[in-house]
Amino acid sequence: MGSLHLLSFAIIGLSLNLLAQEGTPAPKPYTQSVSGYVKNDMYKDTRETVTARDGHFLLWPAPVLLDSVGNDINDIESFNILAIQSRITYKFAGPDVLGAKVSGLIEGDFFGNSNATINSFRLRHAFAKLNWDKTEILSGQFWHPFFVTSCFPGTISFNTGAPFNSFARNPQIRLTHTIDKISIMVAALSQVDNTSRGIGGTAGTSYLRNAEIPELHAQIQFETKNDSLKTAFVLGGGIGYKTIEPRVSSSYLGKVYKVEEKVTGLSAIVFSKITTEPITLKLHVRYGENIPDITAPGGFAVKEVIDTITGECAYTPLKSMSYWGEIHTNGKNWEFGVFGGMYTNTGTKESMSSVTNSVHGLATNIAAMYRISPRVIYKINKFSVGAEIEYTAALYGKNYDANYIPATTSEISNTRILLSTIYAF
Repeated sequence: MGSLHLLSFAIIGLSLNLLAQEGTPAPKPYTQSVSGYVKNDMYKDTRETVTARDGHFLLWPAPVLLDSVGNDINDIESFNILAIQSRITYKFAGPDVLGAKVSGLIEGDFFGNSNATINSFRLRHAFAKLNWDKTEILSGQFWHPFFVTSCFPGTISFNTGAPFNSFARNPQIRLTHTIDKISIMVAALSQVDNTSRGIGGTAGTSYLRNAEIPELHAQIQFETKNDSLKTAFVLGGGIGYKTIEPRVSSSYLGKVYKVEEKVTGLSAIVFSKITTEPITLKLHVRYGENIPDITAPGGFAVKEVIDTITGECAYTPLKSMSYWGEIHTNGKNWEFGVFGGMYTNTGTKESMSSVTNSVHGLATNIAAMYRISPRVIYKINKFSVGAEIEYTAALYGKNYDANYIPATTSEISNTRILLSTIYAF
């Protein structure tokens, strides 16, 4: 009898469950897709350059390096062919969570994380998103907020306009809320591949981690379009605040001491894009303080020694201004475009210490830089072939004053000729 009762209860329970589900829409199925491209870059440089991955990621021309008889060792031409930018993107979506549409993405390429690991698979993006009607939460690794996905250079070169345009991917959590045509975004970031510099140069992510707070960002963007006129307009701006701890100990007068030092930096961007049927125009301005972590020259200097026993110091960030603009056609098969950028080191925020005269960071001896790069791309179906010329000139400084402004500069330039084929899938 007990078994019959249990069987009866099981049947009744199953029947009630089926009745409760009747009329309830079935949960959305999981969806997934794989995409990407195979890209092969062939390039020639007229001079030794500062780059990443065997010259693939071009930054700026290397300074003069004289041998024993006065010849410039860096005055040398080179070429290379690499397909390491080829990438794979996996997108997925599933049933709603808390009333939000859920989606995610994992993307990687074969760029490696260093020259030693070139050709190996590395993570580019990995995030999940929750989307409500007007609000989105993104959690994972994605572009730094200063790399604006609605307004960035469309160069053939993998540097995507760096160092004039910010270039970094960061683990982060960001919240975006949309009100009509205006979106407001706030984000908190850590670092992984693109990191800050400290007293010891590059030391992974420790400089930001030891500061105890994430990098903070806020951004506002206005976007509108007119379908009948086939035009679109984007205007926005953002601000970021970052604190790093450049070292945790000092070696001073033959002894080692624990120190607690901070370097703060406030940076900002303004950007705009106008799209019409025949052409697209983009403009971008960046003010930066201590920004090597977004692939740009910068850093900080010693302002003063505040403890004569331990050697503990106070610091001041290096400031800079960057500008870039781009115009390109929107043809079905042919695209003609030109990118131009300019960078200026505007010195330290406060006067440097006359005692230590110490500066730390990335390419802090570059006083100014500019680039012009025209391109042409032919596209048919999923295949395209492009050619681009990148002329980049850097003005290396000498005889710096108390605010790290050079008295004299010398200009060094490089021309890169780039041919590329891309097959997307």
